[in-house]
Amino acid sequence: MALRTVAALGFDGVGSFGLGILGEVFGVDHTGLGLPRFEFSLCAERPGPIRSDSGLLIHAEHGLDTLAAADLVVFTHWPGYAHPPSAALLDAIHTAYDNGAVIASHCTGAWLLANAGLLDGRRATTHWRVADEFRARFPQVDLVPEVLYIDEGRLVTGAGCAAGVDVSLYLLRREFGAALATAVAREMVVPPHRDGGQAQFISAPIPSAECGNDRLSDVMAWAKANLGRQLTVDDLANRALMSPRSFARHFKATVGATPHAWLLAQRLHHAEELLETRDLPVEEIARRSGFGTAAALREQFVRRRGVPPRDYRRSFASR
Repeated sequence: MALRTVAALGFDGVGSFGLGILGEVFGVDHTGLGLPRFEFSLCAERPGPIRSDSGLLIHAEHGLDTLAAADLVVFTHWPGYAHPPSAALLDAIHTAYDNGAVIASHCTGAWLLANAGLLDGRRATTHWRVADEFRARFPQVDLVPEVLYIDEGRLVTGAGCAAGVDVSLYLLRREFGAALATAVAREMVVPPHRDGGQAQFISAPIPSAECGNDRLSDVMAWAKANLGRQLTVDDLANRALMSPRSFARHFKATVGATPHAWLLAQRLHHAEELLETRDLPVEEIARRSGFGTAAALREQFVRRRGVPPRDYRRSFASR
């Protein structure tokens, strides 16, 4: 199903930040970047005025029937997660899923999907602070609380509120490609891609684009500009003027991923963009993205993206 209609759930106490993320990604007109114009709707069990967690008065124009008919349904922070949702809301969630919708959540929105039984036997994530309570309440769900987001096909769950940015951009990447998702991220002035396996809680604050350490930021920027080279963790450590062991420990504590995992994610992301936007042989794309050979690119692409590079290129060419 193509994503054209997007619905978010509104209620008293809804998070302004979470709704703002969805409005920026799916409500703003990005057709100038090459994306379709999404029909974005704020839905509520009872349409009308609702008050956000910050006191803003917002008008939810649509009811649950609009939510049930959307191509993409997104649930943000759900303050009533300790209590079962209404039968009407559960019916709307089931109807949307049965109709083929993609259903996504971030923060405690995952509790709505779990209450509906959609996460039974699947992996999911939620805010790390409520992970123990979630696991006790829904033992049938394979909770992975240390990651930013998890893709289970038509069910995508994300961590805390800021992970709503990652989930939204990931959905754009998955449906429309890395290049267009990166263009939207550039408009929003946020990192274009954080891998889902990256830790949601790290020990250092993140005041710059990717980390709070100027030396690491410089090394990461240099690595991105030199992906075609056969870079190793030792190379990055030398550039940071650190021992490989200290660099690896400091990198993971600051960024939330190992240097090797981060570097592989950058290579895959670059390969995706080249496959989508350049008519280059796969062998050349493998060289430019640092995989060296087409076979190595194919192996990693199939393992991480589920399809060979040529099939990935064909799927976006057809769109």
